[in-house]
Amino acid sequence: MDTARFSALSLAIAMALSTGLAAQTDRPEDDRDDRDLSNVPVDVIQVTARRREESELDVPISMTALSGQDLADVGAQDITFLKQVVPNTTLEVSRGTSNTLTAFIRGVGQQDPVAGFEAGVGIYIDDVFLNRPQGAVLDIFDVERIEVLRGPQGTLYGRNTIGGAVKFVTRRLGREPAARIRGNLGSYSQRDLIVSGELPMGETAAVGAAIASFNRDGFGSNLTTGKDNYDKDVLAARASVEWTPTDNSFIRLGGDYFKDDSNPIGGHRLIPGLFSGAPVLDNVYDSRGGQTGKNFTEAWGVSLLAEVDFAPGWQFKSITAYRENENIQQIDFDALPAVDLDVATIYDSDQFSQEFQVNFTTDRAAGVAGFYYLNANAFGPFDVRLFETGNLIGAPGLNAFTKGDVDTNTWSLFADVSFDLAAWFDLNTGLELSVGGRYTSDKRSSRVLRQNLLGASEFFGGDPIVLATTSDFDGSDTFTQFTPRVSLAWKPTPDQNLYVSYSQGFKGGGFDPRGLTTLAPGRDGNPPTEEDIFEFMRFGPETVDSYEIGLKSRWLNGRINTSLAFFYSDYTDIQVPGSIGADTTGDGIADTFAGVTTNAGAATVKGFEFEMSAILAQSMLASGDALTLATAIGYVDAGYDEFITAVANPATGETALEDVSDQRVIQNTPKWTAHANLRYDWPVEWFGQDGNVSIIGAWSYRSKTNQFEIPSAFLDQPSYSLYDLSLVWRRADNRYEIGLHGRNLSDRQYKVSGYVFATPDGSASTLGLEGVMNAFYGPPRTITLTGQINF
Repeated sequence: MDTARFSALSLAIAMALSTGLAAQTDRPEDDRDDRDLSNVPVDVIQVTARRREESELDVPISMTALSGQDLADVGAQDITFLKQVVPNTTLEVSRGTSNTLTAFIRGVGQQDPVAGFEAGVGIYIDDVFLNRPQGAVLDIFDVERIEVLRGPQGTLYGRNTIGGAVKFVTRRLGREPAARIRGNLGSYSQRDLIVSGELPMGETAAVGAAIASFNRDGFGSNLTTGKDNYDKDVLAARASVEWTPTDNSFIRLGGDYFKDDSNPIGGHRLIPGLFSGAPVLDNVYDSRGGQTGKNFTEAWGVSLLAEVDFAPGWQFKSITAYRENENIQQIDFDALPAVDLDVATIYDSDQFSQEFQVNFTTDRAAGVAGFYYLNANAFGPFDVRLFETGNLIGAPGLNAFTKGDVDTNTWSLFADVSFDLAAWFDLNTGLELSVGGRYTSDKRSSRVLRQNLLGASEFFGGDPIVLATTSDFDGSDTFTQFTPRVSLAWKPTPDQNLYVSYSQGFKGGGFDPRGLTTLAPGRDGNPPTEEDIFEFMRFGPETVDSYEIGLKSRWLNGRINTSLAFFYSDYTDIQVPGSIGADTTGDGIADTFAGVTTNAGAATVKGFEFEMSAILAQSMLASGDALTLATAIGYVDAGYDEFITAVANPATGETALEDVSDQRVIQNTPKWTAHANLRYDWPVEWFGQDGNVSIIGAWSYRSKTNQFEIPSAFLDQPSYSLYDLSLVWRRADNRYEIGLHGRNLSDRQYKVSGYVFATPDGSASTLGLEGVMNAFYGPPRTITLTGQINF
């Protein structure tokens, strides 16, 4: 798509809505005819982006809020759906997994799930932060709304929200007995069942629960093992007990459970086998890796929320939570039957968090202040079985073993206050100044053990022979940062909010969980000292300074809502993890791999987001019908200003640090994202029942996406569009609901992630015998029939 034309079109729409419609906003009521919807506003979602409930229009943050009902109406199944409708956002299933999340917003994120690396986008369930990405591909059920906050959210949400935050908000229980049963049947033998309900216990308490089973056959097959590839076998549950002991207090004890028994997901080779000559398969969802073994994820968590209104306009809130996650994965990197780069890995994690907040609202100010504490551990041993040659003579194969054990102990103090300057200075228009800050202390302790073994490690049932220990590192460091935020919002009318803001995000440093201490360089020709090794393994924090100007508007008495934001971000000390083949024996052949995580340098990220929801017409073809449109356009111009890395001189073999920023790109960040949703609702009687029929057509677009910092003609995904269509009937009293949902109707094949251990042209391997240039794909065309009964 031509960039200039797309940009001009986007800005023209925004300017038209910001000027031409303004003249229509105040026209007299008696000028309207029966089809005028000026008195029928678009639904406005109340949000808690600033840790207090308010209209989305009043929040000086670029954000998207989606209700649970709207998500159900379009057949959204999990969190990755959001990338289709939220501008400048990437949410993907991580390579070789079924439930690990890769998240990027405005060019900031993290795709490496290994213990020791931290996410750049925070995922929250009812304000509880998920510290690890495993199990974070959340299925959408029993949810009130999802909020996506773009840009650094460090002041109010803390660590690892340097790119933004995604908030799952579950609904509070009612005080009437209720139950819901929802079933889905669809392509690839999809069969889902969701049962939920709530029951009051007297006048002050209620219990509620939801249990869901999501099942599907594979989109393809593993031609070696015969198992389905890209199948789904998930069991999930949530439960809560709510108690209102007094009129000014509320307590909720909640818990959730998740279990994924899906098969290992095998990648699609994009190049023939360099040793065996194995051809590229025709079906991108087929694979032929020979690795077998246990593959599952089990996670659970509990949380306790307590709220007390201790004075008019003042509330104390406590959020206490504990979570555990156990994850075992089998990843066949070369996707071929022979044992060569076959990885068995464990991701075990636990976390305890405590947050205290004091929220207040007065006639002249509103805000929050609080304390946050997190203690977490991530433990991750994994085997990398490199060569099959040992097995040919009956001996154990070579195994590059890694064990990472990372402790995180972090605490922070924060405050954010909004001052109503109009009330302070008796102004005729709304003017709000918000000032906030957060001080964070982030301690990271890491143990990294790297060994070359013969045979599987003890964690995977082996009794190996240790050939060499290439890393035995134990270190810790504390990273501190104060991250401020300030915004000024002007409301010339109650329906217009023009704001400017500055915010800073911070992600703490750590130690490379795949680093080889034996590769640490010494100084002046001497062997490396402990200090040299420490600095070699360590990587520092990264920060983002973001500037934003935006306009949020409601036109024609709420018939049209628009949001336009321009942003500029200065991204410094960027953490870039990676792996390369490494020769530890000096024979010129890579016999293991090494982490190469660095604070590569700096980048500039700038762009805009435009969102609109509008009621176009009502009572157009039938009495009571309505035609609505929702659109979103995102543009990101992101590039490295500096990218320092070691470059080898082919003539001498010596390496030197060079700036290669002109050869690097920002990963997982398409320049353009767009979405349009056209919906027609009309009341109709079906099968003798009064109800409402909705026809929803949707288009989403993403321009070219680079999977890694180094461009790849094989792995990078060209621009593509997806087309969806939904037909939903709902009885007038909401008792029954039936839906038919078609997703990716053009059956577009598109890459979402990949692995590479080969030269850019795919002609030579950089680790292993066959070379690795493998891709993983998004879902093909699917048709799903849904039905729901509400009791």
